[in-house]
Amino acid sequence: QVQLRESGGGLVQPGDSLRIACTDSGPDFSTYTMGWFRQTPGKERDFVASISYPDFSRDYADSVAGRFIISRDNARSTLYLRMTDLRPEDTSVYYCAATFKSHPARTSKEYPYWGQGTQVTVSS
Repeated sequence: QVQLRESGGGLVQPGDSLRIACTDSGPDFSTYTMGWFRQTPGKERDFVASISYPDFSRDYADSVAGRFIISRDNARSTLYLRMTDLRPEDTSVYYCAATFKSHPARTSKEYPYWGQGTQVTVSS
């Protein structure tokens, strides 16, 4: 059973860095392709990054490429998103998601399992 929980969100200033995490309490984390999405009120949930099973291939949205890094620790059943050079437009609720697909996945409909989200606010 997949049970995802995000942590690590908060309020930061423009230019700051932040790492958020997503932990799965189920037994099969290492077999999922994992993704990060973000959503602001009144807008669609947007793809941020994914890391695939089994080869750890990474994929990023153009808006975060070069600033964000997605990684995973299968021994800890944890997914990370390291965010640097944060901008006010990065303000959003960030969601982790899991799928049994074995390739990078960019659309929310490809992910059946979701966490509850963590708020990241970038403001001076």
